[in-house]
Amino acid sequence: MDHFIGLDVSLASTAICVLTVHGKVAKETTAASEPEELVAVLRALSGTVVAVGLEAGPLSQWLHKHLTEAGFETVLMETRQVKGALKAMPIKTDRRDAEGISRLLQMGWFRPVHCKSISSQETRAILTSRKAIQRGIINIELSVRGILRNFGLKIGRISKTGFDARVRELAEGNGMLVAAVEPILRARMALRKELAGLEKRVRDLAKTDPVCKLMMTMPGVGAVVALTVRAAIDDPERFHSSKDIGPWAGLTPSRNQSGEMDVIGQITRAGDAGLRTALYQAATVMLNRGKHNWLTGWALRVAQRRGKKRATVALARRIGVVLHRMWRNETEFRFTRDVVTTATGV
Repeated sequence: MDHFIGLDVSLASTAICVLTVHGKVAKETTAASEPEELVAVLRALSGTVVAVGLEAGPLSQWLHKHLTEAGFETVLMETRQVKGALKAMPIKTDRRDAEGISRLLQMGWFRPVHCKSISSQETRAILTSRKAIQRGIINIELSVRGILRNFGLKIGRISKTGFDARVRELAEGNGMLVAAVEPILRARMALRKELAGLEKRVRDLAKTDPVCKLMMTMPGVGAVVALTVRAAIDDPERFHSSKDIGPWAGLTPSRNQSGEMDVIGQITRAGDAGLRTALYQAATVMLNRGKHNWLTGWALRVAQRRGKKRATVALARRIGVVLHRMWRNETEFRFTRDVVTTATGV
């Protein structure tokens, strides 16, 4: 008998539901969230495993790789859709979630998620580490400002290199304040050193990658943006059209239409938040500091009609589309519209 398998994965254990083609629960069990354990359970089943479904999450890509290598048709399911469907259940347990995932798999009512390559995951790990250290430095600086503000001492606007000297200048003469800020400043210095090392690694990765070098020919696109786009898309051929990048990155307006009501709202913010942020940063740089080109001219015309914020979001969406087309066509960015239209069709 054919079976559809739903896996609800947690850190320690995974709930497993085996569903027949007729929608009957054939078996419910749990196993450790380890590939070997899951493969052993699936191979012990009598019948044919048609597909294995699991919700996209922290362990899902790792498990997907091993289950696929073991010969099972494995599907990563889009998180928002799965959560929306499972909300209909009045009682939430891991066992019920596994059953819900298996039923979505059986009905075909799910949106598959691309499982990224190992190189893409490694690049994302470097970018995530860089972002975490960057965030830690900002939090430290805000803490120091808060400590000094309690004594009426204001740091004000200061460069990154002059921050330590300014703090020590303000704390001078107060032994307790010096004792409070010195350990924080040493921690900040260590973090800045680590950040500099990661920044160099990011730049070196971008310089040696032909796709990133191609993307960086566009104004406003640096090493971080190029690596973020490359790691997020991973395989450009999985998109039928470059215009699919905008909705996939969550940069298109949401819409709520029912009967006579038709409300167009803010952007959906679906998909990869890091990619969305990178594209928005590239758009901001292009509008304010980049060399003038056909994309900038288009965005400025949008700004005159709809305002600068909407124009920046629209430009971010279009940058993603153009970068994808440049990648697929292996062409550098062109500063004039007529050449771009001929070469890329965007």
